[in-house]
Amino acid sequence: MTTDGVAAVPAYRDPHVPIETRVDDLISRMTLEEKAGQMMNAAPGIPRLGIPQYDWWNECLHGVGRAGIATVFPQAIGLAATWNKALMARVATAISDEARAKHHEAIRNDNHEIYYGLTFWSPNINIFRDPRWGRGQETYGEDPYLTARMGVEFVKGLQGDDARYLKLVATPKHYAVHSGPEADRHHFNARASERDLRETYLPAFKATITEAKAVSIMGAYNRTNGEPCNASPTLLQQILRDEWGFQGYVVSDCGAIADIYKDHHVVNTPEEATAISVKAGCDLECGATYRALMNAVKAGLIDEATLDVSLRRLFTARMRLGMFDPPEVVPYARIPIEVNDCEVHQALALQAACESIVLLKNAVNGFGNGLSAEYGGNGFLPLDKSKLKTVAVIGPNADDHNVLLGNYNGMPSKSYTPLDGIMAALPDAEVRYAKGCSIAGKSSNGFAWAVEAAEGADVAVVCLGLSQQMEGEEGQEEGVEAGARSFGDRGGLDLPGVQEELLKAVYATGTPVVLVLLSGSAVAVNWADEHVPAIVEAWYPGQAGGTAIAEVLFGDYNPAGRLPVTFYKSVEQLPPFEDYRMEGRTYRYFTGQPLYAFGHGLSYTTFTYANLALSAGTLKAGEGLTVTVDVTNTGSHAGDEVVQLYLTDVKGSTMRPMRFLAGFERVSLQPGDTKMATFTVLSEQLHVVDAEGRWVVEPGEFQAAVGGGMAHTLTANFTVVAS
Repeated sequence: MTTDGVAAVPAYRDPHVPIETRVDDLISRMTLEEKAGQMMNAAPGIPRLGIPQYDWWNECLHGVGRAGIATVFPQAIGLAATWNKALMARVATAISDEARAKHHEAIRNDNHEIYYGLTFWSPNINIFRDPRWGRGQETYGEDPYLTARMGVEFVKGLQGDDARYLKLVATPKHYAVHSGPEADRHHFNARASERDLRETYLPAFKATITEAKAVSIMGAYNRTNGEPCNASPTLLQQILRDEWGFQGYVVSDCGAIADIYKDHHVVNTPEEATAISVKAGCDLECGATYRALMNAVKAGLIDEATLDVSLRRLFTARMRLGMFDPPEVVPYARIPIEVNDCEVHQALALQAACESIVLLKNAVNGFGNGLSAEYGGNGFLPLDKSKLKTVAVIGPNADDHNVLLGNYNGMPSKSYTPLDGIMAALPDAEVRYAKGCSIAGKSSNGFAWAVEAAEGADVAVVCLGLSQQMEGEEGQEEGVEAGARSFGDRGGLDLPGVQEELLKAVYATGTPVVLVLLSGSAVAVNWADEHVPAIVEAWYPGQAGGTAIAEVLFGDYNPAGRLPVTFYKSVEQLPPFEDYRMEGRTYRYFTGQPLYAFGHGLSYTTFTYANLALSAGTLKAGEGLTVTVDVTNTGSHAGDEVVQLYLTDVKGSTMRPMRFLAGFERVSLQPGDTKMATFTVLSEQLHVVDAEGRWVVEPGEFQAAVGGGMAHTLTANFTVVAS
């Protein structure tokens, strides 16, 4: 009591007290049972301390997920296809605005349930090493550098820039060496060499921790080199905390602690599993196995002081989020609920969808039908709206609102399928629709209606691809029919079911065909590449996907998306799915001929490159090298170009990638305009793991190649010296 008889505010409730002191004060008041409860995602309330229940589980992969109406942006792989860091930052900021608004609205309504908190389990920055992986759609693709750059922007946009308070907590996942097979993830041991670990699987995690200062990180289900990821001294202590200086908390994937004794069989009991996990540095469990912590302490497997270490990390995050402070002193608490699904965010979702679309093929119009407008070239696309009288829109993905959304999604207040977008763009034309077939079914009963729709039409837009039925997480129920589950991983790369036969049937009518793919991963459309004049990859484009597709088809938007993954010709070009060695995988190590290369994407205008220059001919360890190049729009219409910088070790002494991305910039150019793109190559980007497992800069000659992809580039060489 104070001298005037009023109870003193406990230190943990006083926003003027340093956070470290507040956290220690709170933990000192908790019982062992209460402590164990706070280390599970569904943390119960502690009424005597005035602590409400809190669920740590929230999702915002490409919009606030599973919490009602929210703006739904393109699935993560589509965001990666924009190659636009500034756009990614804007998208993440919009997501965090909606998340904060939803949280405080929920609190005002005494709603403390799952998916309404401030700790988000995004982004997924695993390397999409094999297109068969069902969750690759959640990632930023196959390249460590692109993944790192997009991941850093996403984390920063979520966590905000206030000097005192976090806006949200971001959680890069799944740490580490995790990309299928989905069916085996609970017992699988991913084996990765030190070289592949350091050069491929860890760089994006390192960047989001050391640069973006992510406050949380999620461990993977699998083992990595024999150690369960959520109880790995190598990953959680040696690398994450000792090397990278991580000060935040680690959360397990859901049920992963139980896997340690049930499926990995590393230990025999839940008490042992919880003890080794917490001692290794896994502070929070998604699940309920940590209930065994009380017995683990009593059995002497772990001491209470070690639990306190984890609790300090957890409550430090909650304090930094302002959860124990009056709302009026937390700036983010003042974000109004009206920002959710607002017009500005809807417009941003459309922009992101437009920027994500990749024009894979655009052949010269040889049909003589005059459909192609004069648009910087003579490709089949864009279609001239003024000359279209009848358009057929065909395929299982042509009018499916669900397929727009990907997984881990929110629910848009309104969404637009390709059919919706085309009909809105062509109010005076006859638009005929036929589904034709299902995504994966074997029935061709709908072919007759599709052929009838196509016959006599000026053009047929055939919307094929994949869905959450075909690719997704193990056991996934999102995005599939009620009572069904996703197939998880794919067994092959071809269009599933009878989709290709449908495409051939429509093509056989003689009506010109545009193929629009909606998918979360690469599809081997070899026949289409040989026969169909124009092919567009739209990913799972979010709520505005159909509008964006129509804008690209009719030239209202000039496409500039670029592939964040390699499109292979067949599964025969790939190593075994279970093999985590990078040899033979991704553009960095693949020696075959892809269908479409990483970084590929066409435009309705043309660009030329000139005046490639290096600031010096020698790069010393610990220094940087500036690379500049002039890019000119030589076509007749405005457009974006994605300038890409690749490096090659001309003569390395160890296994090195054939080339690797070292910089990129998306630039907008009016016809005739020239802009200089500037990149800084840091010596650390040239680090290699040598034969002794050391992370070093190897002296030697490197080649810098700059262009709109890996082909048709300008090159210049430079030398790297040790000091």
